[in-house]
Amino acid sequence: MNKVNWKPGNLIYPLPAALVSCRSKTLGDNLITIAWTGTICTNPPMCYISVRPERFSYDIIKESMEFVINLTTAEMARATDWCGVKSGRDFDKFKECGFTKIESEIVNAPMVGESPLSIECKVTEIKELGSHHMFIANVVSATVEDKYLDPDGSFNLNRSELICYSHREYRKLGQKIGTFGYAVEKIKKSPRRKK
Repeated sequence: MNKVNWKPGNLIYPLPAALVSCRSKTLGDNLITIAWTGTICTNPPMCYISVRPERFSYDIIKESMEFVINLTTAEMARATDWCGVKSGRDFDKFKECGFTKIESEIVNAPMVGESPLSIECKVTEIKELGSHHMFIANVVSATVEDKYLDPDGSFNLNRSELICYSHREYRKLGQKIGTFGYAVEKIKKSPRRKK
């Protein structure tokens, strides 16, 4: 194996390509494309988004202390990218992208109707880290598209053709190669690769 030492940087990929929606009493509703997002705790359910302070959505989220993470699909990819390179200062992104605005259950920020999963969040803390500030939030509600519910009531998110962001590219998630815990099911097998 030949490995090369690479400069330190953000190389943990893939990441969600999420549309974060937010609302301000004075600035209105907006969407921002976020890849720096993820789960930080299971109980209580918590997540985060990291946003540059110069972004239009930054002040909206800081003012309201609420936002919605909307996961995106292959069909939404072009609009997701557009929302990341255009500013809400200049465009009504919901209107420009043709997204359906749906009122959330708990937070005062809209959901994206086309998203298979919308996660409502209330900010508990803002950490100023450098280029980005991290909004740490409690998950207060989740809304799913019912066409991805299996007959037994379980949510099959993998059928929605989710996209991810990986090293400046959007990609569809691929073929299933296993399930959680499959390495230890039935016969305990060595995790080593075959030679």
